[in-house]
Amino acid sequence: MITAIVMIKADVHRIPEVAEAIAEIDGVSEVYSVTGGVDLIAMVRVRRHEDLADVIPGRVNKVPGVTSSDTHISFQTYSKHDLESAFAIGW
Repeated sequence: MITAIVMIKADVHRIPEVAEAIAEIDGVSEVYSVTGGVDLIAMVRVRRHEDLADVIPGRVNKVPGVTSSDTHISFQTYSKHDLESAFAIGW
């Protein structure tokens, strides 16, 4: 499982609609409305590195109201939750 953290700037008047549209994209597991230098943070989880291109520049960045994004790819997950087994169902 490859995890990418996508920090998104959006049109301030459209943040809720932008967040909802991004949350509907396959590969996006969560979208958070946040404070700070960005408006939204999306968690993207895909099987293959190549799938990131389809999800992030191919879909997330094309959502109307997204003005820019900055993507960080995770090397290692440190968590009490076993995300691998949670996402293994049905794959």
